[in-house]
Amino acid sequence: MIVPAIVVSICLVACVFDVRTRRIPNWLTLSGAVAGLLYHLVTSGLGGLQTAAAGWILGLLLLLPYFALGGMGGGDVKLMAALGAWLGPWETFWLAMYAGICGGVLGLIVAFTHGYVTRAVANVKHMLGYWATVGLQPVPGMTLETSSSPRLAFAIPILAGTMVTLWLK
Repeated sequence: MIVPAIVVSICLVACVFDVRTRRIPNWLTLSGAVAGLLYHLVTSGLGGLQTAAAGWILGLLLLLPYFALGGMGGGDVKLMAALGAWLGPWETFWLAMYAGICGGVLGLIVAFTHGYVTRAVANVKHMLGYWATVGLQPVPGMTLETSSSPRLAFAIPILAGTMVTLWLK
Protein backbone atom coordinates (compact mmCIF):
# COMPACT_ATOMS: atom_id res chain seq x y z
CA MET A 1 0.00 0.00 0.00
CA ILE A 2 3.00 2.31 0.44
CA VAL A 3 3.95 2.32 -3.25
CA PRO A 4 0.57 3.62 -4.49
CA ALA A 5 0.58 6.32 -1.80
CA ILE A 6 4.06 7.48 -2.75
CA VAL A 7 3.33 7.41 -6.49
CA VAL A 8 0.13 9.44 -6.07
CA SER A 9 1.96 11.89 -3.77
CA ILE A 10 4.71 12.43 -6.34
CA CYS A 11 2.05 13.02 -9.01
CA LEU A 12 0.10 15.48 -6.87
CA VAL A 13 3.19 17.56 -6.11
CA ALA A 14 4.13 17.49 -9.81
CA CYS A 15 0.62 18.67 -10.74
CA VAL A 16 0.81 21.63 -8.37
CA PHE A 17 4.13 22.74 -9.83
CA ASP A 18 3.12 22.05 -13.44
CA VAL A 19 -0.15 23.99 -13.17
CA ARG A 20 1.44 26.93 -11.35
CA THR A 21 4.77 27.22 -13.17
CA ARG A 22 4.56 24.89 -16.20
CA ARG A 23 7.63 23.15 -14.82
CA ILE A 24 8.17 19.99 -12.78
CA PRO A 25 11.20 20.40 -10.52
CA ASN A 26 14.23 18.17 -10.94
CA TRP A 27 14.47 17.64 -7.18
CA LEU A 28 11.06 15.94 -7.30
CA THR A 29 11.74 13.68 -10.27
CA LEU A 30 15.31 12.81 -9.29
CA SER A 31 14.54 12.10 -5.64
CA GLY A 32 11.42 10.17 -6.68
CA ALA A 33 13.42 7.97 -9.05
CA VAL A 34 16.27 7.35 -6.62
CA ALA A 35 13.84 6.58 -3.79
CA GLY A 36 11.95 4.12 -6.01
CA LEU A 37 15.14 2.33 -7.02
CA LEU A 38 16.37 2.14 -3.42
CA TYR A 39 13.00 1.05 -2.08
CA HIS A 40 12.84 -1.88 -4.48
CA LEU A 41 16.47 -2.80 -3.82
CA VAL A 42 15.86 -2.90 -0.06
CA THR A 43 12.49 -4.68 -0.22
CA SER A 44 13.14 -7.10 -3.12
CA GLY A 45 16.91 -7.26 -3.60
CA LEU A 46 18.67 -7.11 -6.94
CA GLY A 47 15.61 -8.45 -8.76
CA GLY A 48 13.56 -5.58 -7.38
CA LEU A 49 16.24 -3.09 -8.40
CA GLN A 50 16.31 -4.55 -11.91
CA THR A 51 12.53 -4.27 -12.20
CA ALA A 52 12.59 -0.70 -10.89
CA ALA A 53 15.41 0.22 -13.29
CA ALA A 54 13.49 -1.31 -16.19
CA GLY A 55 10.44 0.75 -15.22
CA TRP A 56 12.57 3.89 -15.01
CA ILE A 57 14.12 3.26 -18.43
CA LEU A 58 10.78 2.44 -20.04
CA GLY A 59 9.17 5.55 -18.54
CA LEU A 60 11.98 7.63 -19.98
CA LEU A 61 11.90 5.99 -23.41
CA LEU A 62 8.11 6.15 -23.83
CA LEU A 63 7.95 9.95 -23.59
CA LEU A 64 11.41 10.90 -24.84
CA PRO A 65 10.34 11.07 -28.53
CA TYR A 66 7.71 13.71 -27.71
CA PHE A 67 10.33 15.76 -25.89
CA ALA A 68 12.77 15.37 -28.79
CA LEU A 69 10.13 16.68 -31.20
CA GLY A 70 9.51 19.72 -28.99
CA GLY A 71 5.99 18.74 -28.00
CA MET A 72 6.58 17.94 -24.34
CA GLY A 73 8.70 19.28 -21.53
CA GLY A 74 11.57 17.38 -20.00
CA GLY A 75 9.89 17.41 -16.59
CA ASP A 76 7.05 15.28 -17.93
CA VAL A 77 9.55 12.74 -19.24
CA LYS A 78 11.47 12.66 -15.96
CA LEU A 79 8.22 12.36 -14.01
CA MET A 80 7.18 9.32 -16.03
CA ALA A 81 10.63 7.79 -15.47
CA ALA A 82 10.44 8.43 -11.71
CA LEU A 83 7.01 6.80 -11.55
CA GLY A 84 8.39 3.91 -13.57
CA ALA A 85 11.02 3.33 -10.89
CA TRP A 86 8.21 2.79 -8.41
CA LEU A 87 5.80 0.87 -10.64
CA GLY A 88 8.06 -1.31 -12.80
CA PRO A 89 7.87 -1.73 -16.58
CA TRP A 90 4.45 -3.36 -16.96
CA GLU A 91 2.53 -0.74 -14.99
CA THR A 92 4.66 2.04 -16.51
CA PHE A 93 3.63 0.93 -19.99
CA TRP A 94 -0.05 1.08 -19.02
CA LEU A 95 0.44 4.35 -17.17
CA ALA A 96 1.85 5.91 -20.35
CA MET A 97 -1.06 4.55 -22.41
CA TYR A 98 -3.71 5.83 -19.99
CA ALA A 99 -1.90 9.18 -19.60
CA GLY A 100 -1.85 9.52 -23.39
CA ILE A 101 -5.58 8.89 -23.60
CA CYS A 102 -6.29 11.31 -20.75
CA GLY A 103 -3.96 13.86 -22.34
CA GLY A 104 -5.80 13.56 -25.64
CA VAL A 105 -9.17 14.07 -23.97
CA LEU A 106 -7.86 17.00 -21.92
CA GLY A 107 -6.24 18.43 -25.04
CA LEU A 108 -9.57 18.33 -26.85
CA ILE A 109 -11.26 20.03 -23.91
CA VAL A 110 -8.59 22.75 -23.89
CA ALA A 111 -8.88 23.16 -27.68
CA PHE A 112 -12.67 23.48 -27.53
CA THR A 113 -12.66 25.90 -24.60
CA HIS A 114 -10.05 28.11 -26.27
CA GLY A 115 -11.70 28.01 -29.73
CA TYR A 116 -8.60 26.29 -31.03
CA VAL A 117 -9.98 23.15 -32.70
CA THR A 118 -9.72 24.35 -36.31
CA ARG A 119 -6.18 25.60 -35.74
CA ALA A 120 -5.22 22.35 -33.97
CA VAL A 121 -6.42 20.26 -36.92
CA ALA A 122 -4.51 22.51 -39.32
CA ASN A 123 -1.40 22.17 -37.15
CA VAL A 124 -1.63 18.37 -37.20
CA LYS A 125 -1.91 18.42 -41.00
CA HIS A 126 1.07 20.77 -41.21
CA MET A 127 3.18 18.57 -38.90
CA LEU A 128 2.37 15.41 -40.86
CA GLY A 129 3.23 17.14 -44.13
CA TYR A 130 6.45 18.53 -42.70
CA TRP A 131 7.50 15.15 -41.35
CA ALA A 132 6.67 13.48 -44.68
CA THR A 133 8.97 15.85 -46.55
CA VAL A 134 11.90 16.52 -44.18
CA GLY A 135 11.72 13.62 -41.73
CA LEU A 136 10.79 13.29 -38.10
CA GLN A 137 12.16 16.40 -36.40
CA PRO A 138 10.79 19.42 -34.52
CA VAL A 139 8.52 21.55 -36.68
CA PRO A 140 9.69 25.19 -36.69
CA GLY A 141 7.19 27.43 -34.92
CA MET A 142 5.34 24.46 -33.42
CA THR A 143 7.40 23.48 -30.39
CA LEU A 144 6.75 24.33 -26.75
CA GLU A 145 9.29 27.15 -26.98
CA THR A 146 8.02 28.68 -30.22
CA SER A 147 4.27 28.07 -30.34
CA SER A 148 1.57 30.37 -28.99
CA SER A 149 -0.99 27.56 -28.75
CA PRO A 150 -2.77 26.80 -25.47
CA ARG A 151 -0.61 24.81 -23.07
CA LEU A 152 -1.51 21.60 -21.30
CA ALA A 153 0.06 20.75 -17.94
CA PHE A 154 0.77 17.10 -18.76
CA ALA A 155 1.30 16.18 -15.11
CA ILE A 156 -2.51 16.18 -14.86
CA PRO A 157 -2.98 13.40 -17.45
CA ILE A 158 -0.06 11.56 -15.86
CA LEU A 159 -1.89 11.72 -12.51
CA ALA A 160 -5.10 10.50 -14.15
CA GLY A 161 -3.22 7.69 -15.89
CA THR A 162 -1.59 6.79 -12.60
CA MET A 163 -4.95 6.56 -10.86
CA VAL A 164 -6.37 4.32 -13.61
CA THR A 165 -3.25 2.13 -13.58
CA LEU A 166 -3.37 1.70 -9.81
CA TRP A 167 -7.11 1.09 -9.85
CA LEU A 168 -6.82 -1.64 -12.49
CA LYS A 169 -3.77 -3.27 -10.88
